Amino acid sequence: MWGRNVYDSISKFLQFQLTVNIVAVIVAFTGACITQDSPLKAVQMLWVNLIMDTFASLALATEPPTEALLLRKPYGRNKPLISRTMMKNILGHAVYQLTLIFTLLFVGEELSPTRCSAHQQL
Repeated sequence: MWGRNVYDSISKFLQFQLTVNIVAVIVAFTGACITQDSPLKAVQMLWVNLIMDTFASLALATEPPTEALLLRKPYGRNKPLISRTMMKNILGHAVYQLTLIFTLLFVGEELSPTRCSAHQQL
């Protein structure tokens, strides 16, 4: 039971970390190429990694095993750690986060309510 719980926790941890790191790298690289200045500075990237690693580690260490883990079949020795479903989840969440971040980065100023109300007064 504990072994299956550890395996599931590691899978969740990997899925979360890969999503966050893919998004951070793409935002830093693309933002630097387009705006000629990285939207995330080195210290900010370190803080993002520190916070994300802390939350992921807490989630990994605090989830207790349940009896339901024993009801499913064990995973095979050759089963990949990142399954097809996990890869779809990682890519789907990354696309969602990138869409939101790039929208805020490139058109966020036009979407700002203070800018809209100031513009209407003119």
